[in-house]
Amino acid sequence: MRQLSEKQFEMWVSAPRVAGKAKAGQFVILRTTEFGERIPLTIVQTDPEEGLVEIIFQVIGKSTAELATFKEGDSLHDFVGPLGMPANVKKYGTVLLVGGGVGIAALYPIIKELKKAGNRVLTILGAKTKELVILEEECRKYSDELIIMTDDGSLGEKGLVTNAMEKVFAREKIDMAWAIGPSIMMKFATMTAEKSGVPVYVSLNPIMIDGTGMCGGCRVTVGDAIKFACVDGPEFLGSEVNWDEFLLRSKQYGHEEAESFEAYQKEMADLG
Repeated sequence: MRQLSEKQFEMWVSAPRVAGKAKAGQFVILRTTEFGERIPLTIVQTDPEEGLVEIIFQVIGKSTAELATFKEGDSLHDFVGPLGMPANVKKYGTVLLVGGGVGIAALYPIIKELKKAGNRVLTILGAKTKELVILEEECRKYSDELIIMTDDGSLGEKGLVTNAMEKVFAREKIDMAWAIGPSIMMKFATMTAEKSGVPVYVSLNPIMIDGTGMCGGCRVTVGDAIKFACVDGPEFLGSEVNWDEFLLRSKQYGHEEAESFEAYQKEMADLG
């Protein structure tokens, strides 16, 4: 376990069968205990020879707070994967990759594979502050150009990732784009790309439970059809996503999640 920022953590998990099969864009679902919540997390990278899988997560509630307490040698109850469809990696020409916050963890393996496929890779990373910009050097290694945007200007340029996107679109032709991060960021990144006629893939992160398409919790409207992000995605063309519906559904259990996290923090304080 390595702490990347105040609330962001990196963990390597011994899972040889997952490590041997995973591809860029896929994810795992884990549980810390038998009665724990099922947490979907992107596979950042793998070491098939050692049987290891890297995940990066942000503490936003009870389950991720519990995960952050794990130490070397501890065991997860479940670690299921690889799940979902791999990213649509091939040689396009010049590609633009946009990552926001912890979404950079999901973007990095796609950056890496697109570069290996022979593309010219331009990358934009965004976060509120410099402390929240993760995997900067890893992304730089596989990018022909790396642009960093922070809300407060503490690293790179001050502004939003969409500001940087507009500048890139104005100066050169982009054949394909990706945007992964907070839902609202992906919505506006899609709108920005659409104005320049550039197709953009997004990685949706709705509520998930079983990860096999059986429960229907992760259903999203894409085009005129209902899709399940866990089996049909998580990657979809942003122009086809019903963003208003997606954003509304993502807030469905916000009150319950806040109550659960508050109770967990009180329990930990009482024990401490």
